[in-house]
Parts: sequence; C-alpha cells; structure tokens
Amino acid sequence: MKILSASWVITCDANSTIIKDGAIVYDKTIIEIASKEIIQEKYKNIEIEDLGENSVLMPGLINSHVHLEFSSNNTTLKYGNFMLWLNSVIKNRETLIEKANTNLISKKLAKMKKTGTTTIGAISSYGLEIEACLNSSINTVFFNEVIGSKAEMIDNLFADFKARLNTSKKNKNKNFIPAIAIHSPYSVHPILIRETLKIAKEENLSVSAHFLESPEEFEWLHKDEGGFLEFFKNFLGQEKAVTKPMEFLEQFKNLNTLSFTHCVEASENDLEKIKELGAIINHCPTSNRFLNNNKLDLSKLINKEIPFSIGTDGLSSNNSLSMFDELRNALMVHENINIIELSKILIKAATKNGSDSLGLNKGVLEKDKDADIICIKLPDMVEDEEDLYMSVILHTKFVEKTIIGGLDD
Repeated sequence: MKILSASWVITCDANSTIIKDGAIVYDKTIIEIASKEIIQEKYKNIEIEDLGENSVLMPGLINSHVHLEFSSNNTTLKYGNFMLWLNSVIKNRETLIEKANTNLISKKLAKMKKTGTTTIGAISSYGLEIEACLNSSINTVFFNEVIGSKAEMIDNLFADFKARLNTSKKNKNKNFIPAIAIHSPYSVHPILIRETLKIAKEENLSVSAHFLESPEEFEWLHKDEGGFLEFFKNFLGQEKAVTKPMEFLEQFKNLNTLSFTHCVEASENDLEKIKELGAIINHCPTSNRFLNNNKLDLSKLINKEIPFSIGTDGLSSNNSLSMFDELRNALMVHENINIIELSKILIKAATKNGSDSLGLNKGVLEKDKDADIICIKLPDMVEDEEDLYMSVILHTKFVEKTIIGGLDD
C-alpha cells in the first residue's frame, strides 16, 4: 500500500470532483481518496509521498484509437486530401511497415508513457506490433482488424483474421487484452462482418470500427460515386459499395463494448443509431485536420448525450502520439466551445470515456478502480479551480511520475 499527495487531485468521477491538497491511497487498485489531512489521520503508520507545490494527480490518459504499424512515417505520406493520403499509404505501405520494427514501436510506446498515456486501443492490421505491446507496461487493448470487400476472398481473409486473433488470445494477460476491429463499411464485406462479430459476441470481445471519416467515403457509400469510385475500380474491380451506412451499423447490435472512430460525416440518423447501440465515438482531431476532413461536431454529441473519447490515430496521419498534444489540438480545433468548459470535457474524454470505449476499469480515481495514475507539475500556482483542467492541457508536455496497476515506473 502506498500514498501520494499533491496540490490537486483530479478524479474524473461522475461529479468531476477536484480535491485541493488531496491524497490517494492505492495498491493495484485505488483504496481511498480524500484530503491529505484526512488521509494522514487515518493512515498514521504509512509514509505519504508529497509531490510538492503545483503538483496534480489525475488518471492516466487513455488513447482509445492508435495505429502503431505505420510508426516509421515522418515525411513519406501525402496530407491535405483523403484520397491522396490513401493512395500514398497503398504505395508506401510495405516500406513503412518494414521500418516499423519492434525496436522502433517500443521507443514510440516509451515516449507515449512519458507523455501521460497509460492505456491504448491499438488497431492492428497485421499483428506485427504485438511483441512491442507485450513488452511495454502500457495497458493494451489489441484490436485485431479484419478488412476485405471482395466476396471471393472472404474465406482467406477470415482465416488470416482468426489466426491473428488466436495469437493475441494466447498472449492475453492483465495488461494485454485481445479485441476485434472492423476496418470500415467501405472495405469489409457484410458476410465477413457478420462472421467476425459472431466471434465478438460469443467471446465478449470489445469491438471498434472506422465510420464515415471523409467526404469521399460518404459519396461512395451513399451514391457509389466520388473519389472512391476510381480507387475501387483500379484496385478491386468494384463499382458499387458493398454496404450502406445504416446497413453497416445495424450489424453491431448486442455488443457490450463498442466504439466507432471519426464519424465526422455521420448523419443525424447515424448518430441516433450509434447512441442506440450504446457506442462511444473515438475522436481523432489531428488526423481529421491532416487529411483535410471535416471536424466532429462535439456540440451535437453533447446535446445528444453521445460520449466520445480521444485517440491520436497513427503516425500515418499525425506528427505525435502524445495525448497532451492531441488535447491541445482539440482545444484549438473546437473554437465554438468555451475553452474552460471544453478543457473539462476533453479531460473526461481522455480518461473515463476512453476506459469505457475499451471496456476497462480505469480512467477514474475512485475506490476499486485500477491504480493507473499520472503526476504532473504545473509551472505556477492555479488560483481558480475552474482553470485547472485548461492549465493541465496547456502546460503539460511530459509527466513527472507514471503509475500503472499500482506500479511506479
């Protein structure tokens, strides 16, 4: 059992409780949170580690959607247009994946931890990053992705997916949890979706899918035209989308943990269906901007009470895997929401909502939650409590201390 105290404790609980001069008692899970004075009186025989002036304790950040397999990209891929980007990914895919070996990905994960990330939802197309994830102390929900829209390839694609899923299941432990990802409505045949989701339901696995990321995807799925028409003709000999957006969403019923990523082109009906499914939307603001896609309408999600989490996406469409960088970018992108209020919303999205999107017992500092905690130091005193969330986002690049499952790295 250990005790930490700080100038501020941000709990991210249901009441958004903040404790000034607070303390946390924990081992593998949180035992108690209260003021330092109360904790000192109750736990007289245990030394309290005081983190000093202007310190903040909060839940570890949860990156709900990240691709690690393209972590070698810096200046190779095209930005500014979704189709230009996608074609550059196809062109450079093999080279980038070959460069993103276990050593490189391990370095990226170590830097993510230094920037406050304690849990990731890793979307894996090939399973090549599994060793790096297993070697890292960061909690990983490992989404084995299924992709393929050609009917004649379904059996081979499903067999490959099951082999990768079985490999991740063999390596399952408390910090590494197998899950399932459906790539997108435009790239996965409905039969392949059906059979994959059958496994998810039978084995109670978390599921995630990309959904309506770009105007080109919208045009293709709704009208069988636009930039995707030439792409599918050239690569797959297809002239019609394999499914429509609502048909795609209808297949995701009766899943316990479900998330959809991007959703920037989702209609009112799509959003209502996502809410009905009990899903969370993974928001990746930097990626959306890099590819010149529209931004997610957070006000609409808030009004509809649809929760969202925060993901960095991969270095194929971002220049950083730091969640604090992503949160700062989100503050700048969503200029229509007051920055004080938005900061509070974003911190919750990057902690509690991220945990919910992955089906975990994390993201909140309260009794019996996993003890995943980060400590940061602000450059000066925060006079008004309501400014704390904003100050944390604006002034944090690296964390002072990272605790995962009660263990201090």
